[in-house]
Amino acid sequence: MTTVVTERRTTAARNGDLVVFAISGVLMASWMSRVPDVKALLDLTAGQLGIMLLAVSVGSMLGLPTAGRVANRLGAATTVRLGASVALVGLFLAGLAVQAHVSMYLVMPGLFLMGLGGGTWDVAQNFEGTNIERALGRAIMPWFHAAFSGATVVAALIGAAMTALHVPVVAHLAVVSVLSLVAVFWGTAQFLPAFGDGEDAAARPAVKARSAWLEPRTLLVGLVVLAAAFAEGTANDWMAVAFVEGHGYPNAVGVVALAVFLSFMTAGRILGTKLLDRYGRVPVLRILFGAAVIGCLLVVFGGPTLAFVGTAIWGLGASLGFPVGMSAAADDPARAPMRLSVVTTIGYGAFLAGPPLLGFLGDHFGVLHALLVVGAISLIALAVVPAAKPLPTAAERA
Repeated sequence: MTTVVTERRTTAARNGDLVVFAISGVLMASWMSRVPDVKALLDLTAGQLGIMLLAVSVGSMLGLPTAGRVANRLGAATTVRLGASVALVGLFLAGLAVQAHVSMYLVMPGLFLMGLGGGTWDVAQNFEGTNIERALGRAIMPWFHAAFSGATVVAALIGAAMTALHVPVVAHLAVVSVLSLVAVFWGTAQFLPAFGDGEDAAARPAVKARSAWLEPRTLLVGLVVLAAAFAEGTANDWMAVAFVEGHGYPNAVGVVALAVFLSFMTAGRILGTKLLDRYGRVPVLRILFGAAVIGCLLVVFGGPTLAFVGTAIWGLGASLGFPVGMSAAADDPARAPMRLSVVTTIGYGAFLAGPPLLGFLGDHFGVLHALLVVGAISLIALAVVPAAKPLPTAAERA
């Protein structure tokens, strides 16, 4: 039997997934906002801190590839709850270890759990987002990613306040963990039914096909997502530094440049859904990746004033590639979880490889000019954007 999904039910699911996406942003930003305190409490060098934080990346890269099969088996709601429980317990354990002033190696298991659960959580929340988008019949995935972006800003500001008020790391992260878990369980309770009435996960017919890692379209969509993730992640990590070192601005103005980028990226995600519905994925992505190239060039060569204009254009250019890639990966509902897992894994590779690559190039050419690699990767993405074209429906194939 098939469950009839009403508009009211779909709206509730949309609101629930917005909360889930926002809380995943809170998780990340809450930890990152206390990293300077962690470094000081454990008396770590920059190199030691980098090694410790690698535990999050290792956990994520193990969680992401397997999350699709878990979501296909258990449904999005159960998978998000599982991933969030692991991630938030890991966050609390990491905070507890830091507060105890133990070796950094005893902090790493908590960070590993945070990455493992977070990767699983991320794939499942995107899976639910594509289900909601399909039920609504219009583009909405960028809204979920806008919720994530907005929540990271708010949580980072809260973390800064916690540091200014000398709130212990463990107390801050414990409260975040408990409240976040409550919010996640509420949000997932609103999700669409995982399976039809009278049908459980074990009864679902298995999708027998080759691995999604062997599908050319899936890999090309992954490349689109990687380019968008690289444009976003590079700005997050290096924009402020580039304005300070490359354009001679004080630190505070460098942070303003980052805020401009984040604001325009979030605005692009909120407003871009209408453009997607009207013009389609491929034309919109072509314009946005082109904008990312132009924005990058203005930041690097536009001088101190036009660089701010470039930052805004860059933010718009980076806004839709990741969420639209999620939608494209899920065009076929039967293969959606596995393809989302592959595309997300490829995309997250940019977040992992971006910082060291830009650091290496920055040492040799300066941070400002190193940003040109974003424009180069965006040009590559322009060539493969047609892979995101919607797959024909069953009716269209008939």
